[in-house]
Amino acid sequence: MCGIVGWVGTPHAPVDPELLRRMTRTLAHRGPDGEGVHVHGAVGLGHRRLSIVDIGGGAQPMRDCADRFAVSFNGEIFNHVALRRDLQSLGYRFTTRSDTEVLLHGYAAWGDGLVSRLNGMFAFVLHDRVEGRTLVARDRMGQKPLYYAPLDDGTLLVASELKALLVHPGVDRRVDPRALATYLTCEYVPWALSIVRGVRKLAPGDRLVHQDGAWTTEPWVDFDFGAGSPMRSSAEFIAETRATLARSVQRRLMSDVPLGVFLSGGIDSSAIVALMAEHVKPRDIQTFSIAFEDASFDESHWARQVAEHVGTHHRVRTFSAGAMLDMLPEVDAFLDEPFADASVLPTHLLSRFAREHVTVALGGDGGDELFAGYETFRADRVARLWRHAPRTVRDLAREVADRLPVGTSNFSLDFVIRRFVDGADADDAFRHPRWLSAVLPGAPNDPLLPEIRAEVGDGVVFAPMARPFLELDADPVTRLSWSYIRSYLAEDILTKVDRASMGCSLEVRAPFLDPTLVSLAARMPAHLKLRGLTAKYVLKRALADDLPAEILHRKKKGFGIPVAAWLKGPLSGEVDRLLHRDRLEAGGWFDPMVVRRLVDEHRAGRRDHRKALWTLMMFERWRERYDVVV
Repeated sequence: MCGIVGWVGTPHAPVDPELLRRMTRTLAHRGPDGEGVHVHGAVGLGHRRLSIVDIGGGAQPMRDCADRFAVSFNGEIFNHVALRRDLQSLGYRFTTRSDTEVLLHGYAAWGDGLVSRLNGMFAFVLHDRVEGRTLVARDRMGQKPLYYAPLDDGTLLVASELKALLVHPGVDRRVDPRALATYLTCEYVPWALSIVRGVRKLAPGDRLVHQDGAWTTEPWVDFDFGAGSPMRSSAEFIAETRATLARSVQRRLMSDVPLGVFLSGGIDSSAIVALMAEHVKPRDIQTFSIAFEDASFDESHWARQVAEHVGTHHRVRTFSAGAMLDMLPEVDAFLDEPFADASVLPTHLLSRFAREHVTVALGGDGGDELFAGYETFRADRVARLWRHAPRTVRDLAREVADRLPVGTSNFSLDFVIRRFVDGADADDAFRHPRWLSAVLPGAPNDPLLPEIRAEVGDGVVFAPMARPFLELDADPVTRLSWSYIRSYLAEDILTKVDRASMGCSLEVRAPFLDPTLVSLAARMPAHLKLRGLTAKYVLKRALADDLPAEILHRKKKGFGIPVAAWLKGPLSGEVDRLLHRDRLEAGGWFDPMVVRRLVDEHRAGRRDHRKALWTLMMFERWRERYDVVV
């Protein structure tokens, strides 16, 4: 895993090698094992390397023997050995064991068609000096990030993280109000946008081509969600799900460095451990989990049960409020956009913990999106019945919900019920964005100044989830799955895991995101994912002989932290500092009166504003660190 920078210059604005080097060095945390900078014709490439495969021979930027092609690559190509054999049969000769060299020869052989042959997580910049053509591509699911900045002088900049682009003086650093408004609702900034006006994000599964002074972007992959499958019986799908996941786990065991597993005790991570044990002696499998002092957030006993069942070498570390406070500056450093999923903190602690022992870890990301595992999938079915209930019944339920005492535990009863009734009446495409939101536009907890809200419009902030739902013609479960994959998975979960792990130079691999498994899930009937109110039905059946029944059927908890309680206690001073009236007035984005009311209501226990307050605080911490122009 690595950090990459690309600079496509012009005759009037050539590459500045020293500035390129400075941009590359901002990504040192992504690649502590080596640095390379190379100017290849009109293009400059920078690279920071985390050595995983072919430690001695995979230095980058890498060029072919004829010096026609050069590439800077971040990620892993899990089928590179098979691709190497195909290319050797075509006459290509290899000088390294690195998967990076497969990209160079693969592009020479197949052109842009190379990308669709790759099974992996990746982002790369590849330049053809003879044709004056640059190809930039991002993996199907968005596991590896890619930002780009078209400058006024015709220059195109590309990088793994925003911070590298902000080093260049030509990048417009002003906050984009559309991105800020969307962030307040979604807790992340979605692809296409970035938090600053001069930078964009390449969409998962897209490629960018630059040639003759112009650039275009387009999708290179079609997932065929809802297209149907030749398999007919449930038994066939169940057997194929286990077999496909097992092959995916095996592919992700390739490594020349120590490898472990993040183990939460949920079905997804537990499945990976159980299937890994088919290829690795159980006592040689290193598993890592986090414990919390607050029992409502703690899953460590489930993880320990799975570790004992499989027989792994298991390690646990407790996450406290003090550890979180100590870690915040470090998290600020690697979160180069505002990001308000508070689980990034324990994810980083888990990554740091694992990095003491391994360089690569497997994780269970993607299982909930592919197989309808989130509680919101089940809630959606209830909501469809709720909408047919008499208005008087729904009004009474809202009144009861409003009178519930405010709790601070993980998924407290009042939090769950209030969230449900707040979104249950919404149209199908907008119900889930409301349920997941930190701030609803125009709601009493909306702190954005009215004139900015009016400029942006509500459609922008709901688009990340609503757009993929509306573009797909399929059953509701399949449409929701696609919506979560294109929004919450790509921009929240995978962003969180990438930044939290790469912040301490750990590579994390996700077997559930193998394209063969994604394709299987895309074509799977909805009733095999969500049967009645049973989530992940096919996965539970597929793993029935591998895991204890109590693990397969336990209630989903989620990887959260006690933000609601901490905002009243150990974080109260930080709340007052970051959300002070003078500071907010100087910023010019938020209404200080609304923010003060949110703080007072939360502290008094009258309302639970954990999501809105945390989202505001993380924006202010970002603005403070990067000193952006408002």
